[in-house]
Amino acid sequence: MELLALLVLALIGAKDVRHAALAERCSGNAQTASIIRQIERFFHQHPLCPLDVARLVLALLPDVKRREFSLDRTNWKLGKTDVNALVLAVHWRGVAVPLLFELLPHSGNSSTSTRLALFDEALTLLDCCDVATIYADREFIGQAWIQGLAERGLPITVRLRVDTRIEGLPAGEWLGDVQPGKKVILLDSLEVYGLPMNVVLTWTNQGEPLIVASNATAARQILKGYGKRWKIECLFRALKTKGFNLENTHMTLPGHVKRLLCLLTLAYVWCVLVGIDQDIAIKKHGRRAWSVVTLGLRSLVRVYSRQVGASADELLHLIRLWTPHQTMEAETVGY
Repeated sequence: MELLALLVLALIGAKDVRHAALAERCSGNAQTASIIRQIERFFHQHPLCPLDVARLVLALLPDVKRREFSLDRTNWKLGKTDVNALVLAVHWRGVAVPLLFELLPHSGNSSTSTRLALFDEALTLLDCCDVATIYADREFIGQAWIQGLAERGLPITVRLRVDTRIEGLPAGEWLGDVQPGKKVILLDSLEVYGLPMNVVLTWTNQGEPLIVASNATAARQILKGYGKRWKIECLFRALKTKGFNLENTHMTLPGHVKRLLCLLTLAYVWCVLVGIDQDIAIKKHGRRAWSVVTLGLRSLVRVYSRQVGASADELLHLIRLWTPHQTMEAETVGY
């Protein structure tokens, strides 16, 4: 447990996942080479469990409303080896937070069975009634998948491909002669993948068809909700180039990468708890000048780098955010 806590602090201080960078941030009198060996043993055999981490995440981020989720993949390469992670994120106060993940043994899309197994794990922590919707892009389609979610009582808001059939016709045909930027088509209770779903059809600013179906919300609200899916992209950037540089890791074994993702989840949640209530300027386009995660990470790095006097007291205060009763009631803010 002590090494686990040290590694979370080291991730914050180093903003890097490489073993040598973490070892340099671990306090104590041991030689760097000795610390690196301890870190290697941690990733090889520590009993850190993703479900336990997910349970803690939900406890630290309470929500009085039904929760929204996003599903997506993030991937990178080490040499010729693909590292491909399917990630389920929970939305909390305008931020997407990693909840559960599965390492895929191949590049490319996940299978229906893998996705449903991930949600079966989630349902050991949540009741289906707690789920407002799951946001997903065009990668996550198919009748067995959508109906598998419905059988579990899980609603979805998903972008469709133009060849997906709506009431037996390809979705692209429903757009007909509608010109980009001219009109939005709202359709209620049409058959999509064998289920009644509401559908919105329009065009993006780039001239691409935008077709989104949902069995969770009215057609007129679909696009506003689906826009929240972008938050998981912000999450991936924070884990990678904008935060912890996940893709720098030289680990590729699934068990090792899972433990690393657990550590990153803990560090990420701490950043969210620290940054969520900080004041920040709003730009002309209406979004915050800095993300919640960036603000929290900066504050933690500043305090961690001092750890003396008043800064030590501040660090203790930030550590107390790990107690669930310290989290505040749900509130929506910009990411």
